[in-house]
Amino acid sequence: MSNIKFIDGGVCAPQGFTANGMRVGIKASRKINDTALVYSEVPCNAAGVFTKNRVKSESVKITQKHLADGKAQAAIEISGNANTCTGPQGAENALRMAKAAAGALGIKTEDVMVYSTGVIGAQFDVTKVENNIETLKAGLSKKGHEEARVAIMTTDTHYKECAVEFTVGGKVCRMGTMCKGSGMIHINMGTMLSFITTDCAISSAMLDKALHSSIEGTYNCVSVDGDTSTNDTLIIMANGMAGNTEITGPGADYDAFLEALNKMNTIMAKKIAADGEGATRLVECNVHGAATVEAARALAKEIICSSLVKAAMFGADANFGRFLCAMGYSPIEFDPEKTSIWFTSKSGANRYFENYDDFEVHGENVVQVYKDGVPMNFDEELAKKIMSEQAVEILVQCGEGNASGTAWGCDLTYDYVKINGDYRT
Repeated sequence: MSNIKFIDGGVCAPQGFTANGMRVGIKASRKINDTALVYSEVPCNAAGVFTKNRVKSESVKITQKHLADGKAQAAIEISGNANTCTGPQGAENALRMAKAAAGALGIKTEDVMVYSTGVIGAQFDVTKVENNIETLKAGLSKKGHEEARVAIMTTDTHYKECAVEFTVGGKVCRMGTMCKGSGMIHINMGTMLSFITTDCAISSAMLDKALHSSIEGTYNCVSVDGDTSTNDTLIIMANGMAGNTEITGPGADYDAFLEALNKMNTIMAKKIAADGEGATRLVECNVHGAATVEAARALAKEIICSSLVKAAMFGADANFGRFLCAMGYSPIEFDPEKTSIWFTSKSGANRYFENYDDFEVHGENVVQVYKDGVPMNFDEELAKKIMSEQAVEILVQCGEGNASGTAWGCDLTYDYVKINGDYRT
């Protein structure tokens, strides 16, 4: 049985971590905090995952370099400027941010991770960070996550954070996170910045293993608009202050750590998808009966990535042909004549079914539109009601095996175009 408990505190929930956020004026039009600092009072083992886009932010480049030794102690972030396609000046600005934070905190420059998000192809005045770093440092506190979680937002409509408490080796450990992400979100992450902190003692190698394992079924199963950003950065820092015996290999302790990480990352993935730019509803696709987990996830991803599916979700239109079409052009083989599709919603029976027979006892909360290759004579009004909820689930049953997979996305609305039509200006 899981021993995971949700707690408050975000990135400051684990022992030894503090944070702060403030507005330094990175982008003149921004009225809220735009710079965040996260700090551990002791050095941490660390691991990270970054964008797979060939065009990378200077912040990504320097953080990858600093993280090469598997160590970190602080992270600094700016919002309003991506520091991407900025050449040698951008590289110098990223280094100056790290040096400023390191100087204020009294730590090594290479132990500072650098994040940035915002407009691509524009320089920023790094002196605004340097001139305010002492104030930012002075405000570090256990309540500072409340300022930091706002500072990392761009087009996000609300902050995103989570924290959990779990047990490893008889010791109570904590893990906290905050992230930003709303648009330019696609499989392999998007304009997504995530900070994860923990006081669990775990080696850098096992942190890296856990992080890469976790993102495959969480962050990498999210798509808002099909655009993979230049700035994706996800760092996890573990300072060991919980006092458990360090996790250095597989076993029960590692499994407990990974379970907590998966639980937290799943929640954050959903928060990102639900807050897609202009979105009115979260779309969750669960595929069951696939040959492998990878195949199930791939089919689910194709569905939630389809622009036609996303448009149908916006219109609450149970046009199941679009869903089957998306599955059909995926590289995954499946038999449409052994495939069935249902829609459920937040107010219905939408948490999770072991097999499709379970749906038959939830008739008024679930609508089946397709069964074993044959369209159903379903209630269109009921389908529209279900699909008009804030969280809608697409359930697909294949006939290829026993594996399941999930992906998260959102609808495609007029507001998405409005937001991105004049994003720079």
